[in-house]
Amino acid sequence: MSELASDDEILAELKKISALLEPKPTPPPPKGMKNEFIAFISTYKVMGLAVAFILGLYLGGVVMSLVKDIIMPVIGLAFPGLGNLATYAYTVNKQMFGFGDLLVAIITFIIVALIIFLIVKLTARIGIQ
Repeated sequence: MSELASDDEILAELKKISALLEPKPTPPPPKGMKNEFIAFISTYKVMGLAVAFILGLYLGGVVMSLVKDIIMPVIGLAFPGLGNLATYAYTVNKQMFGFGDLLVAIITFIIVALIIFLIVKLTARIGIQ
């Protein structure tokens, strides 16, 4: 009789374990506009994206100022006679092609890309994803 009791106990334990291992049913979608909005914000991490966008926007402004106000004059000092690179233009048949602003934008892009690369590399090194 003790053997049956132990088999019943084992079966009861296995049923408990089986019940614990069953996947939980997915929760129903939130009801109401407010709850749906909160679920959207938390699911897609919209706040983090918004913060990153705003910081990136202002970082771009800082780097643009750095390039125009500091780096370009240093380049002008390094190459005498170069002048303000942002004002460079080339004229063909009375048509002016201004490429100085394009060069400044390319240099700014390279610096922004380098800064973002360094930030991503640093955050990956310290374990922030």
